[in-house]
Amino acid sequence: MNDNYSDVIIIGAGAAGLFCAAQLGKYGKRVLILDNGKKIGRKILMSGGGFCNFTNMNVTSGCYLSENRHFVKSALAQFTQWDFIGLVADYGIAWHEKEDGQLFCDNGAQDIVDMLAAECAKYGVKIQLRQPIEQVEQVENDAKVRFKIHAFSQQWSCRSLVIASGGLSMPALGATPFGYQLAEQFGINVVPPRAALVPFTFRETEKFLTALSGVSLPVTVTSHHQSFTHQMLFTHRGLSGPAILQISNYWEPGESVEIDLLPYHSVCQIVEECRQSSPKQQLKTVLSRYLPKKLVELWFAQSLLKDQTVANLSKAELLAVDNFIHRWQFYPNGTEGYRTAEVTMGGVDTREISSKTMESNKIEGLYFIGEVLDVTGRLGGYNFQWAWSSAYACAVGITGKSERL
Repeated sequence: MNDNYSDVIIIGAGAAGLFCAAQLGKYGKRVLILDNGKKIGRKILMSGGGFCNFTNMNVTSGCYLSENRHFVKSALAQFTQWDFIGLVADYGIAWHEKEDGQLFCDNGAQDIVDMLAAECAKYGVKIQLRQPIEQVEQVENDAKVRFKIHAFSQQWSCRSLVIASGGLSMPALGATPFGYQLAEQFGINVVPPRAALVPFTFRETEKFLTALSGVSLPVTVTSHHQSFTHQMLFTHRGLSGPAILQISNYWEPGESVEIDLLPYHSVCQIVEECRQSSPKQQLKTVLSRYLPKKLVELWFAQSLLKDQTVANLSKAELLAVDNFIHRWQFYPNGTEGYRTAEVTMGGVDTREISSKTMESNKIEGLYFIGEVLDVTGRLGGYNFQWAWSSAYACAVGITGKSERL
């Protein structure tokens, strides 16, 4: 076999590709990673504010969206968050837990990239960077070679081909539709991709809210019977923050999201108590004790609320204020798109992929792992865990080893 032959070629040197390569290398597979970028793990380095939210303590299949909703169960069971935490511990990487079970590196995301690079080096994985793929060709009637890959006038061949090329989010980091195009080339369906875990933008009629850029507050946001209580941030383009990113996965264009701007209190109760203790207090003053002052002042400046003493509020007026604050119907103009999206929703149709091995049901030896698949996790380390779990399941499928790699 020529020098450009590998047992497995992996396209994509991100989280899923690097982890899969190391697992395959452990069992003596000859592995080559090809990537179009200048360095490995680019998205890992950007993630979690540079500290990489590498998994979550509370991973379950219910934390993922896919048109084939049970697809994630097998891979998540094969390689759990505890397995990855164990590997992190083996490398002495210091980490800390934030709210909702999110785990971050103490020192920075480079620790995770260095760990993956060390694992690949330990098992002889070869990595070729700056290699945009020009063509992937299926080979018929060859006992060893199933695929030929062409890039920059070079040619590589392999028996198993793993697509770990990611989605369309963060194009500045080199995201391309390569994985989707390859799937379609081989007759595999692709669920239309869209930006996910992404901020909303304002409609023209709500552009006055840009004056609140930088203001943050806890909210409960709801869409399609899903609710998240977390921080929301006003930006000069729209709404962001963890609560908004989470609900963006459930929102559909043209719909509203309902936002409770005061989830831990009742406006009616606050006003009723104030009527007993300080009936001459102005409504604006009372609300400013519980909500960001800048937000309250803007409401009154825009005549969205009428200032008066709490004693003078009629029952209907009080109910209207309560409804305004606890059930704000926000209609996004759209989202900020792939430029700021954390991940891509949609992708290679998981109904055409083995949930146990990540192999295409149509094309023997062709595998898809990570974000390129139609699997989207919630914010908080779930998408990295999918990268690790799907990569592991793929490696098990290729090596035929069912025990812990």
